[in-house]
Parts: sequence; C-alpha cells; structure tokens
Amino acid sequence: MTPDQVGSPADLAGLLDRHAYLCDEGLATACFLALRMGRPLFLEGEAGVGKTELAKTLARGLGAPLIRLQCYEGLDASQALYDWDFPRQLLHLRAAEAAGVSDVARLEGELYDRRFLLARPLLQALETSPSVLLVDELDRADDEFEAFLLEVLSDFTITVPELGTIRAERPPVVVVTSNRTREVHDALKRRCLYHWLEHPSFDREVAIIRRRLPAAAERLAGQVAGAAQRMRGTDLLKPPGVAETIDWTEALVALGVRELDPGTAAVTLGAVLKYREDQQRVLAGGLEALLNGG
Repeated sequence: MTPDQVGSPADLAGLLDRHAYLCDEGLATACFLALRMGRPLFLEGEAGVGKTELAKTLARGLGAPLIRLQCYEGLDASQALYDWDFPRQLLHLRAAEAAGVSDVARLEGELYDRRFLLARPLLQALETSPSVLLVDELDRADDEFEAFLLEVLSDFTITVPELGTIRAERPPVVVVTSNRTREVHDALKRRCLYHWLEHPSFDREVAIIRRRLPAAAERLAGQVAGAAQRMRGTDLLKPPGVAETIDWTEALVALGVRELDPGTAAVTLGAVLKYREDQQRVLAGGLEALLNGG
C-alpha cells in the first residue's frame, strides 16, 4: 500500500492494527495528515510509549524500507548525510599510478565519482522511493544538527559539491521522535505535524498486550497492565513504558504463567524495571498491593 492509498485516519489505524500496533484516534489522525500533506510527523513523549515502533510498523504497513537515523550527542552531517570512501579512493589512486595514468584532472574527477560516495541515512532516504525515514531521539543531538536537519527536511534536497544537487524523486515519509530530555527548537517543530504520545489507558494497554502476545491469558494481561499503571503513579527513576509491559508479559508467557502472583512478580521484575532503586521501591511497597491495587 502506498501513502496515497490511505484514504482516512480510520484506514491508517486499520493498517497499523493489521501489523499489531493499536493507536487512538488522535495519533491515527496526525499520522494520516502527515502522509496526506507530505509533512514530517514529530512524536514526543516518555520513553517506551511506542514512538519508534510506530515508524517501524508504518514502514511494514506501507511495504517500504525503514531507514533509521539514531541521534546522539556529537552527530554531524557527515555521519547523517554522506561521506567519501577514503580507503577505496586511495586504492583507486594507487591503481591509477601503477597503470601510469598522468592526467591529473581526469584522476581528480574519478576520485569523486558517485561510486566512492557513502550514503548515510538521510541521503539513503532521499534516494530510496518509497521509504520511511525515522529520525530517532532527536533530543539527544546538538542544536547544530537540528539546524542542518531542518534544512534537509525543508525541500528534501542535498547538495554534494563534487556531484551537484540530489533531489528526492518522491520525499520519504518522515517520523521524528523525541523523549523530551531537552526542548527541540520551534523552527523544526513548525516544519512538522506534532503529536504527544501519552501512556495508554488501562483498557488500551490490555488490548495492546493481547494484540502483541495472543498467547497471554486475559487475566495475566490485565494484571500486568494494572501493575504497570500503578508503577507509573509512583516516584520511579524510570517508569515502565508499553515496551516494558510487553517484555514483562512475554517473559511470563515464556515461564508458562497464566496468573501473576507476588512470588513470580518478584523474580521477573527485571523484565519491567531496569533500575535497582526502582525494584527496591516497588518491593518495599508490597507486591500484593501492586498486583491487586490495594
């Protein structure tokens, strides 16, 4: 299915649902409008609420390759855009010298031929049609990279001085995510359609668990979702996201658990809480209360 064939937010929600991603009306509408208007979709929210998974599922649903740019501090244009394959250029130069090539101008031109260009994620996305470009955790990158990314997303063109301008035949579907560890500049947000992802309600989280893990008993899915909801209401260093509740349920299913008890919860907490301090806080509060809401 191509983006043009998605006729409504309901169609988009159905497309994602067929690939085991449940979204609410607000997210489905934002995603549909991003496709229809050709604008990047900027997703912000706590870690683990499904931002990255949306891009992955959208790529599967559209039958398009997912091209992922993982952001981090110090990321620069050469790592995101393109670089020259220096070892191959050097080999070519030595081979030319061994063959007695003396035309310096010709040799310089050959060194900056397209075959020596290493396409990084942004250039890959522009040259691959259709594609889904995931710019993941933009808040981890520096301000300078944000400004560069804004320039690329404005017209989906990249200029390589030695080769000229490369323009996307068809712009990729772009999903930008942020965990809001810092504020992303307004200029980039204005270029995008924005949506804030909340943790799901209890009923939706149960549905997500059951959709992703059909082998999970309904009672177990409800217990895990309820426990996760209560954990998020406490003062934890890293409250569990949907990804962690799915991991926890998957671990319990692997153990053959159909109903969660305090003992099993205690020995499997590492699947849902990844900080020792958080585990100690939950254990101190009592697992019986965590599971039963007491």
